[in-house]
Amino acid sequence: MKTGKIISQLRDDLGWSQSDLADKSGVSRVMIGKYERNEAIPSIDAAKKIADSLSVSLDYLVGEGQYAKFDKKSIQRLQDIEELNPNVKDKLFFLIDSIIRDTKAQKAYSS
Repeated sequence: MKTGKIISQLRDDLGWSQSDLADKSGVSRVMIGKYERNEAIPSIDAAKKIADSLSVSLDYLVGEGQYAKFDKKSIQRLQDIEELNPNVKDKLFFLIDSIIRDTKAQKAYSS
């Protein structure tokens, strides 16, 4: 997905106008419009400001990279998990794996 479409979709999901995003990011409304129409590509600085305002990573905003599918909150959670005591981490992963397994089984049986 193109960066402009991602910006537009995230902005719409938040119920923000282009002016709202411009105010929150410090990037002009005119440029936000150009990015969304794919008439211009944001500089790294502008993209970072927009990503921060939308609470996503730069990777997510441009749709590339290792964490492109994760928002900032998910990435922070992953980083926090990595810092846990190994025993706690193992228990957490056991719980996560159980929930995922049960959800997949539930989907398989409901189809």
